[in-house]
Amino acid sequence: MTDKPSALPLVVLGVSVAIVSTAAIMIRTAQHEAVPSLAIAFWRLAIAGSLLACWVGSNAGLRGEVRQLTRQTWRLTIASGFFLALHFASWISSLAFTSVASSTALVTTNPIWIALISWLLFKERVGGWLAIGIAAAMFGSFCIFMSDAMTAGASHAQPNPMLGNLLALIGSLTVCGYLLIGRRLAGTISIWLYVGLVFVFAALFLGLFSMIAGTKLVGFTDLGWLCLAGLALGPQLLGHSGINWSLKHLTPAMVALAILAEPIGSALLAWWLFGEQFALLQLVGFAMLLMGIFLALKAQR
Repeated sequence: MTDKPSALPLVVLGVSVAIVSTAAIMIRTAQHEAVPSLAIAFWRLAIAGSLLACWVGSNAGLRGEVRQLTRQTWRLTIASGFFLALHFASWISSLAFTSVASSTALVTTNPIWIALISWLLFKERVGGWLAIGIAAAMFGSFCIFMSDAMTAGASHAQPNPMLGNLLALIGSLTVCGYLLIGRRLAGTISIWLYVGLVFVFAALFLGLFSMIAGTKLVGFTDLGWLCLAGLALGPQLLGHSGINWSLKHLTPAMVALAILAEPIGSALLAWWLFGEQFALLQLVGFAMLLMGIFLALKAQR
């Protein structure tokens, strides 16, 4: 008689996705507190990266691994940090212009772009399910853009939804660099060392972007700082750490399916807290987008 699998990984995965779903809400709240989008991105990565760097520094095994990294690994890790910095800079900025629902739905399309990049650059085969998934996601994105175009300027909370949606798509595209480099380095560097280094490099790039743009990084309200700390400790560290841990105990397909609940949870929280409404065409777009992402993940599992 075999033992039943533990329910703990499912609980951890569910809680982690719920924590990650709060990211857009904390970002929107920080923006309402006059915290610039670049500053939000910087502090989210700086706090999380500093904590991970302290952990790496206290771990003898990871310290030894750092000394053994090749120049190629360092170059790829720095490039990954650059892509991650662009991802957070563009996606967080998108939330100042469009709805939480549209932004979070569009920024999760990275499986579609990874599939296309893998086909174009690495000649990986595009199967039937993947082709259907890409088509569904493209149609869903089109519906969201059309729906937001018809309501542009109708809300102070969404002053330029078309720009916001475009920034969310840029955020989805740029995070592919981070994910593809991580896939390239898998097996040559431990996941936590890779993530810690990338967070630090991404924070450095975001600090540079902030200096160039003249963005202030201090002088915020208590609620603003609370949101920044919450973003780093909650979605960035606890949420993603829990998802990574659950991958060791659950199938990738199950984890990928659970992650699709993130934009749904964010949209429901925005509806409850900010009164954001959904148009019919927008809902059709969300459904098609999520179906497309699921099919793309199914094809790549």
